[in-house]
Amino acid sequence: MAKKNQCSFCGAHKDDVDILVTGASGQICEMCIVRSKVLLERNGILPSDGDSIMDLDETESEEEINLLQPTEMKSHLDEYVIGQDEAKKRLCVAVYNHYKRLLTKGKDTYDVEIDKSNMLFVGRTGTGKTLMAKTIAKVLQVPFTIVDATVFTQAGYVGEDVESILSRLLQSCNYEVNKAEKGIVFIDEVDKIARKGNNPSITRDVSGEGVQQSLLKIIEGSEVNVPPEGGRKHPDQKYIKVNTHDILFICGGAFDGIEEIIRSRMKKQSIGFGSHSNKQIEGEEVLQYVSPQDVKRFGLIPELVGRLPVVTYLKPLNKEALKSILTEPKNSVIKQYQALFAMDDKELTFTEEALDFIVDKADENKLGARGLRGICEDIMIDLMYDAPKMKKKKILIDKEYAMSKIDH
Repeated sequence: MAKKNQCSFCGAHKDDVDILVTGASGQICEMCIVRSKVLLERNGILPSDGDSIMDLDETESEEEINLLQPTEMKSHLDEYVIGQDEAKKRLCVAVYNHYKRLLTKGKDTYDVEIDKSNMLFVGRTGTGKTLMAKTIAKVLQVPFTIVDATVFTQAGYVGEDVESILSRLLQSCNYEVNKAEKGIVFIDEVDKIARKGNNPSITRDVSGEGVQQSLLKIIEGSEVNVPPEGGRKHPDQKYIKVNTHDILFICGGAFDGIEEIIRSRMKKQSIGFGSHSNKQIEGEEVLQYVSPQDVKRFGLIPELVGRLPVVTYLKPLNKEALKSILTEPKNSVIKQYQALFAMDDKELTFTEEALDFIVDKADENKLGARGLRGICEDIMIDLMYDAPKMKKKKILIDKEYAMSKIDH
């Protein structure tokens, strides 16, 4: 909620604006008044006075989308995400097509309406789904938010309304609606809202199929009344109208058990030319054959699957990939700890055997890249506690020390 001396819409403080108009339940600054006037003019509710729209466009100083070519975007992703080349390629192409569509919107060059390239990531926890979406938004310099699908319930039940997804996107760009309407939303744990059976529910499935139905209008593109602070809607609340037609939605989930659905489908199709061998079907990378049909059988309703036209997979991480993730990316876990110790004028190094031990533990726990941080935290906690007062400048972590902290 905006404070007493702040604009209720953009959050600007009274010292940073010329006028702050106070009402019964909030305040509004002069720039938000001007933006509201322009919005009314553009929708034909108020007659346009000619130059005002142009003046606003010049004063808004809206940041341009930093649209790179797919190959350039992938190069940026490679700096932060190890492997997953197929998923990166599909993400870069989908994002490029989406924002290319936005930048040519309103031009009469092509008499074709291009649909959104919403995506669905299927992959185990810790394989990089969230990191890829977050990194691509940072590269493009567009608003970005991550929401957890498990907190939503059907309207009228305990939990959050799906409209709060857009509240968080608005908050990420200081309630600038124009920017939010070109942002990216990552909906995590979307597999957890799968309906309980393969048939339409005859009873209330308020946190499963009910949520999927509510997501439809937001993902496909419509004007939505959004409560500024999120949470539940109520009749006396003020709303912000957001058009989701140009917001890119990326959904992700582990879809635990979908491999069996894929194998079952492929075995039925294994008769005839061009069929997949049993070795391929039983292999670890069966996710590479995932299709919208498999996602539908898992429990996502056909209408929602149809609004996620790009379906791709992320490979399970082997030990080699985990070790690369631990040490190579710009923001790798090891580099983060080294930077933290450098702030205390300490030089931190790890032996190869210690790194291999961390990787073995992460692989044993089956938590992917996310598990690496937890293991390192257990190993480093005592050193981080004592480091500021230590006289020793060089700190070496070997396998014996790591084992003593994990296997105690």
